[in-house]
This record gives sequence, C-alpha cells and structure tokens, in this order.
Amino acid sequence: MERSKAMMVVVVAAVAFALVVMVPQADATRYIVGANMGWTTNVNYTIWAQSKHFYNGDWLFFVYDRNQMNVLEVNKTDYESCNSDHPLHNWTTGAGRDVVPLNVTRHYYFISGKGFCYGGMKLAVRVENPPPPPTSSPLNEKSGSPSSMYRGRIVLPAVFAIGALWDAFVRVW
Repeated sequence: MERSKAMMVVVVAAVAFALVVMVPQADATRYIVGANMGWTTNVNYTIWAQSKHFYNGDWLFFVYDRNQMNVLEVNKTDYESCNSDHPLHNWTTGAGRDVVPLNVTRHYYFISGKGFCYGGMKLAVRVENPPPPPTSSPLNEKSGSPSSMYRGRIVLPAVFAIGALWDAFVRVW
C-alpha cells in the first residue's frame, strides 16, 4: 500500500516536471510605482514610466501613506486637470499597498486625490500586448531535418520524464 502511494507521488511529480519543461511561460511583471520612493509627492512618474514597457498581464503596485493618500483611476481629462471627483475606479484598499492589474490593452491614468495630484502624484501608462515570441528561421535542406526541430521541445523533456519515472520505479520496487 505504501509503495503505491510513493509511486503515485513520483508519477505526479514527473508529469508536473514534464509539463513545466514543455509549456512555455509568459511572465508578468509587477512594477512598484516610483521604485524605492513609492507613491508620494515630488516624484516625476512620467520619467519613471518612460523606461518601461507595460504589457497586458502586468501589475502596478502602489505603496504609500494610507492615512493621507489614495489611488484613483481616472480618464485622460481628469488626469490632466487633477480632478478626482468622478474616478473610474478607486483602487484604494486602506492598507497603503494597492495592486492594480493591467489586464486590458489601453491607456491607464492614475492620480492621488486630496490635492496630492498637484504635487505630482499622477501616473499615465500605456499597456500593450506582449510581443510575439521569436520565430525560428525557415528550414532549408542544409539546416537539418524537421525532426531535429522538435527534439529540444518534446523529445528531450519526454526522455528525462521517462528516465525519472524509471529511476523511481526501480527504487520503489
């Protein structure tokens, strides 16, 4: 009975490993707004955002003094005029640690109300779709057979998974 449980654990682990190896990952980035300064006055968030590419699936992490400031998503007109009267979304949770998912490809505009927007607490980001993965060059007759193209993607991870299963099988039995 105990051997079958151990074998099941090994099989599940090997399958999980094989899936991780074979499935390409798309990594989302979590940006701390303002880096080490956080969400506060006297920071130029336009300059902070200029060197970054924001992609669909990324996250903005606002860290600020929860007793004074907030995070409001507004339209472009309210962003430009620092008008916090009609936010599209109030991301303030009260903890001073607010996470905003960038899950739609568009422009996002954030301000802090209570007059702090006039002190520079405003951020505009443009969210794009992630770039496509790099494509391989077309095969020609001299570059190798089509089967060699799949060797690194399917065959090698499968061989390693089978080897791990065999090793586990030999040790358990």
